[in-house]
Amino acid sequence: MSAAQSFSGGCQCGAVRYRISGALSYPHICHCRMCQKASGNYFMALAGADHAAFSLTRGAPGWFHSSEHVRRGFCAACGTPLFFETVDTDRIAVTLGSLDDPSAFPPVSQDGVEGRVPFFHLLSGLREMPTDRSDLQGAMMRLPPACASTPITIPKHGRPKMTRTPDNKVEKATQGWRPTT
Repeated sequence: MSAAQSFSGGCQCGAVRYRISGALSYPHICHCRMCQKASGNYFMALAGADHAAFSLTRGAPGWFHSSEHVRRGFCAACGTPLFFETVDTDRIAVTLGSLDDPSAFPPVSQDGVEGRVPFFHLLSGLREMPTDRSDLQGAMMRLPPACASTPITIPKHGRPKMTRTPDNKVEKATQGWRPTT
């Protein structure tokens, strides 16, 4: 990548946009618990840039200090996580998913692996389906037809295993624990 390149990104609603002049460095995914919480996901994908190469082109992010030394930028309107910044440094990291072309920066490392979820290595073997926006609310509640006849066993951290039927009802729970309805 040449220094003449630039990369842009922003939040889901478009209220906050940014541009990086030049290359981003050290694209990686972080599994630490703070990144999990900040992203609402199993990991957060980040890459860094010098402050001098970074500019906001629309709006302004909200900031949350996740520790004494780190603040995280997000869109206050839609909640998209955008930035990771170690306070009092000349660097800023952007979330790779907020880039207009996130595929331009494949991760080169996995950091914070002590927080990596134990089933992470299984993710690449999951069934793959294209995005279906025909029934957003229902899609979150129903399984696709291919899975309709097979019960799913869902391990719960610190809880006994329970089995759910394809219509998402609990079939079996043990040791007195019952999920809330």
